[in-house]
Amino acid sequence: MPIGKDNRPQIKNEEQYEALRDKGYYSKEKSARIANSEGAEHRGGKAKKYEDRTKQSLYDEAKKVGIEGRSKMTKAQLAYALRHN
Repeated sequence: MPIGKDNRPQIKNEEQYEALRDKGYYSKEKSARIANSEGAEHRGGKAKKYEDRTKQSLYDEAKKVGIEGRSKMTKAQLAYALRHN
């Protein structure tokens, strides 16, 4: 992802990026990837909230994305790690 003069990734959809950051669900990098993806404004919203999922489901997702230390994490810690990955 190209980096702008202010050491921040260049954002194609600034409004969507700011909305994602304001919600606090994603890191800057993940928000930028979502805002820059083709058709992102038409996708999403179908997954359950992390709090509504089981710990095993969160663990499996953390394993899929490669979060280290997941075996010792609580459900809340897994949800936090997934949000900030």
